[in-house]
Amino acid sequence: MLARVKSGAVVGVEGLLVDVEVDIARGLPVFTTVGLAEGAVRESKERVRAAIRNSGYEFPNRRITINLAPADLKKAGTGYDLPIAVGILAAAELISPSQIAPWCLIGELSLDGTLRPTPGVLPMVLAARQAGVATVMVPRANAAEAMMVAGVKLAAVSSLGEAVDILRGLREPELPTPPEPDAPGTEQPDYEVDFAEVRGQEYVKRALEIAAAGQHNILLQGPPGTGKTMLARRLPTIMPELSFEEALETTRIYSVAGELPPGFGLLRRRPFQAPHHTISDAGLIGGGGQWPRPGQVSLAHKGVLFLDELPEFRKNVLESLRQPLEDGRVTIARSRQSLIFPADFMLVAALNPCPCGHYPGNEQHECHCTPAQIQRYRHRLSGPLLDRIDLYLEVTPVKFQEMTDHTPGESSATIRRRVAAAHAIQRRRFPRRKTTFHNSRMNPRDLERHCRVDSAAHRLLEEAVRRFGLSARAYHRILKIARTIADLAASADLTTAHVAEAVQYRRLEIKK
Repeated sequence: MLARVKSGAVVGVEGLLVDVEVDIARGLPVFTTVGLAEGAVRESKERVRAAIRNSGYEFPNRRITINLAPADLKKAGTGYDLPIAVGILAAAELISPSQIAPWCLIGELSLDGTLRPTPGVLPMVLAARQAGVATVMVPRANAAEAMMVAGVKLAAVSSLGEAVDILRGLREPELPTPPEPDAPGTEQPDYEVDFAEVRGQEYVKRALEIAAAGQHNILLQGPPGTGKTMLARRLPTIMPELSFEEALETTRIYSVAGELPPGFGLLRRRPFQAPHHTISDAGLIGGGGQWPRPGQVSLAHKGVLFLDELPEFRKNVLESLRQPLEDGRVTIARSRQSLIFPADFMLVAALNPCPCGHYPGNEQHECHCTPAQIQRYRHRLSGPLLDRIDLYLEVTPVKFQEMTDHTPGESSATIRRRVAAAHAIQRRRFPRRKTTFHNSRMNPRDLERHCRVDSAAHRLLEEAVRRFGLSARAYHRILKIARTIADLAASADLTTAHVAEAVQYRRLEIKK
C-alpha cells in the first residue's frame, strides 16, 4: 500500500511543503528513508516505531520505504515524525487516504507517542496557507505561533493517538480562532527598564533618540562604569512597537532558530541581542555546516544588536558584519544552495578608550597603557567597519550630584512618542518601502532629493569634511543624521542647526 501525507520544511527562514510518501511492501522488515534526509530525519524511524506501538497500534513488520519529496531538497529537523507515523498507519489501512488528503502534518514524536514542540512551525504554516492547504495539524506547544497565520484552520494535538482520532473523524479537532491582524498594535509591551532610571547623560540620551528615530548605528566610547551597557539595554524601550508584519517576520526567525519562548504567539518586543565577544562568525552571522541557521544578527532583526567591548571580538567576526549593516540581510552560500536570512537591525557598539579603559587617566584612575598598546587596540577595528557606524558618542562619568539626584528623568514612553512621530514622517516620505523606510537606508538618489542644504550648511559640511578627514560615506551619513534630527523637530527643511548637531556626532570618530 502507498500513502501520501503533506508536511513542511524550512529553507533559511522560508517554509516549503514536502510530500511524505510511505510504501509498505512484502519482504524483510526494513525501514528506509530517502530524499536527502539528514541524521535527525533518518533517526525518526526509531521514534516512529516506538510511538506507534506505545500508542496502541500495530507496527507493520514489513518493508517500509519513506520518500520525502522533492528529493533534491535537503530535509532537516524532527518535524517529519508525525506525518511519517500517520503515513505508515494510512499505508497499513488504519486511516483512509481521503481522511489525510486535506491535512498538512507537522510535529516531533516522543517514544510514548506524545508530541514535542517543533522549530520552524510558523514558516511552515505560512507555506501551507500559500499552497492552499485547508487544515494544518501541529503540536499543542506550537499552537500559539501557528494560530497567528490567518486563513488556515489549525488543529493543535498532544499525542499521536489524538491526531489519529481526529483524522479518522472520531474526535472533533480543536480549531483556535486566529487573532485580528492588528492584535500586536493594541498596546505597547511592558519593559523591565526605562530611560527615567538613567541619571545624567543627557547628551547620550539625545543621541540614542536620534539613532532610534532614523535606525542609525551608534558607537559608545568611554571608561568602565559610565553606563554604556545600561543605556544600550534601554534603547528598545524608545523604539516604536513592532507592526504586525514586523512581528510576524521576527517571530518566524525565532521559530526557525528554536528560540521562541514556549506559549508565545508573536514577539511584541523589539529584540535585543548581546553576544559575548568570543562568538564565532557563524554564531554572529549565521551558517554552520550543511544546515545553516540564523545567527545573532538575524535574531536581532527589527531590534538592537549590542556588541560590548567591540575590539575584543575577533577581526574576521567584525568584518563579517559589513554586508548585513549595508544590506539588512545575510547571504550564506553553499555548494548546492544559497540562503538569505533577514538582518535589519540597529548596531550599538561599546568600547573603552584603551585596553585598561582609563585613557588619558585622572586622579582616581591612572592609565598604564603604552602608545603602542593603544594603537594595537584601536587597529582591531577596520576603517570600512567604522564607516558603517553613524553616530560616535563619548560617554563620560556621571557627576556625584547627578547620581544622587532623585528627580526622575524623561520616561521611555515620552521619548518613544517622538521617535514614533519621526518614523511616521519617514513612512510618508517612502510610501513604497514596506520595511526599509528609515533615513539610514537612504540611497544617493534619496539624499539628493530629501537632504538638500542651503549655502551656510554647505560651507559647514565642507569644513567638517576637510578638518576631520571624513570619507564620502561619512559625509552621506551626516546628511542622513541631519535629516533624522529635522524629522524629530518636524521640519521639512535641513537647517544649519540640524547639520551642526549631526557633525558633532562624527567628530569623535575613532582615528586609526
